[in-house]
Amino acid sequence: MKRLAVFMLLGLSAAALAQKPAVYPAHGQSPEKQQQDESACYTWAKQNTGIDPATVAQAAPPPAPTGARAAGAARGAAAGAIVGDVNHHDAGHGAAVGATAGVLAGGVRSRQQHAAQAQAANTGKQNAMNTYWHAYGACMQGRGYSVQ
Repeated sequence: MKRLAVFMLLGLSAAALAQKPAVYPAHGQSPEKQQQDESACYTWAKQNTGIDPATVAQAAPPPAPTGARAAGAARGAAAGAIVGDVNHHDAGHGAAVGATAGVLAGGVRSRQQHAAQAQAANTGKQNAMNTYWHAYGACMQGRGYSVQ
């Protein structure tokens, strides 16, 4: 049983363990009994919440969006060609300038979208871990431990 608890803890990342509540044996439980209870509560919380902290902690971040620069270049080139043709009768130069501006704008948009997606993913992970650790703490309290 001791090995199971050690392997379970090793499977959790530092980020997942950082939110783990502190548990104190309020009724003089032995370290062995506490390990047994922790193992049982890890399993109970996982079953009752549907959240596996090892899986949540190891979830990959969202992939970086692709094609934003190319799409920006295409939009910029189209707009630049129109402006260049109307103003200077040189659609090619206008398209080149517009494409360059479009690449930059597309890159900025892409980075902003990726940052927003990463933030949402992190918030989702944190919410899931909070739910899991709340259930774990309730289980440990039910077994006679002080949980904070």
